[in-house]
Amino acid sequence: MSDGNMIDARTRMVRRAAREITAGTVVNLGIGLPTKVLDYLPADLPVCLHTENGMTGIGPTLPYDRADRNLIDAGGAYVSPVAGSTYFDSVASFALVRSGRLDLTMLGAIELGQKARRVVVMTTHTDRKGNPKLLSRCTLPLTARGCVARIFTDMAVVGVTGDGFPLVERAEGVTLPELQEATGAPLHMPAGDVPVF
Repeated sequence: MSDGNMIDARTRMVRRAAREITAGTVVNLGIGLPTKVLDYLPADLPVCLHTENGMTGIGPTLPYDRADRNLIDAGGAYVSPVAGSTYFDSVASFALVRSGRLDLTMLGAIELGQKARRVVVMTTHTDRKGNPKLLSRCTLPLTARGCVARIFTDMAVVGVTGDGFPLVERAEGVTLPELQEATGAPLHMPAGDVPVF
């Protein structure tokens, strides 16, 4: 995939992941790709967005010249407040996370996943050398075993089970053999057509 196609694939992945957020939920957007989800949420979607650096009620990102430089998300992007925004220290923020009050957390691949009712991960399907990131066994220390429900990549949306990865959707232009080759664990194909995003 060329760099130009990767940008389009990442945008497509982030846009697709944004559709996981439903009305009335409290959602943590983690560092990296998850912070980009904000740009693809409908402006009128009633949702409470949380960033672990101490804010709930996050509005759209703003350019530097229009931003309040005190309001940033976990990745350092300038965000805007919405009606009901709340600010607190990191102790209170992580207490909110650990107490199970989040409906959904969207994480980058190397982040803490804990206590949210639903955890999804956003990452590229392969590393810069083309090696699979979705593996049968984790090679890095685990922070929260068995907590991820779904993974969004630039190539696919997959579920997570003890037996491998059930394919939910594939990115436009990606073939099933390409997906299997790029996945380092069993990729379970559904019967019939695979939806495309």
